[in-house]
Amino acid sequence: MVSPDSACLMNLKLRPLTELPQGISAIIQAVTPLRSDAMRSLARRLAEIGFLPGETVRVLRRVAGGEPIAVRIGGSTFALRKHEAQCIMVRC
Repeated sequence: MVSPDSACLMNLKLRPLTELPQGISAIIQAVTPLRSDAMRSLARRLAEIGFLPGETVRVLRRVAGGEPIAVRIGGSTFALRKHEAQCIMVRC
């Protein structure tokens, strides 16, 4: 049986945080806003609270229905909505 971490290591592709399996850590590569001003503002807010390239993020929990997603970055835990997590590109 392949562990989730091993499976992630075998597939080192860039993906949105929404696709990272629960319990897996990854490195943030970029916070990419969509085209609207509101989404650019969201990307700026995510950066202000620590979602920066090079930081390690871990998906702690997902609830039924897919949101919110509980993630840990540094010593802090955050609940992100799906559209927020889709702005965060990671590589595990």
